[in-house]
Amino acid sequence: MEINLKDYVMVILKRWWIIVIVVGFCTTLTAMYSTSNYVPIYQASTKLIVNKTSEQDQLGTEQIDYGAIGVNMALINTYKEIIKTPAIMDKVVQRYPDLRVSTDQLISIVNVTNLNESQVMSIVVRHFSHERAVGIANAVSDVFQSEIPHIMKVDNITILNRAKVQDNPTPVNQKSNQLIILSFFASLAATIGIILLLDALDDTLRTDEDIREMFEASTLAYIPKAKYGKLKMKRKHKLSKKAEEISYAKTIY
Repeated sequence: MEINLKDYVMVILKRWWIIVIVVGFCTTLTAMYSTSNYVPIYQASTKLIVNKTSEQDQLGTEQIDYGAIGVNMALINTYKEIIKTPAIMDKVVQRYPDLRVSTDQLISIVNVTNLNESQVMSIVVRHFSHERAVGIANAVSDVFQSEIPHIMKVDNITILNRAKVQDNPTPVNQKSNQLIILSFFASLAATIGIILLLDALDDTLRTDEDIREMFEASTLAYIPKAKYGKLKMKRKHKLSKKAEEISYAKTIY
């Protein structure tokens, strides 16, 4: 039995209340889940420079050692690996017990990058607490600066800027409505699909066209469908009218 687009629309509109209930329930449930499970993550960073690039000539004036610049840039990759080792992180845990973090936790939340192939390194820390992220970033920078001369036998690290606590920090993971929107469209599509499927499985003959297509015969008569409420009202009206006629007849008698 063929069905056109208009019939599909009529089927959907006939059960619009089911769509509203299901989609509203799923979307609300998803919104509540997203809100209750959202945890803001804050970021803090410090910048360090590998800067032993000048030497004094015979007259006592400082000269830039361009060869040392290349060496310092090459050392940055080594420093990036050293920072994320227990040799540095264990010292941070020992010297700053108020941070309440373990060595493994520090290694997982600390990231080190160099900026545009320069001599500048950035130590980036992400944590659920903005204050603790700032404290960890500064602690790692201080420990690294003090320990690198013992490890590499060279003192060429300078802290350019330290992380600072902000009054209104902005989380790096902004709350997204993507899951809510996805839930809305997914539940809408699923509900419409189920409604159309149930209608397709329903083989009830509703119109004379359905009868003609099924039995290949024309309809001779229609039996209208009457609502119980209307029948009850008509019966009550007839009884009331009959009672009035009887009362009138008794009066004449």
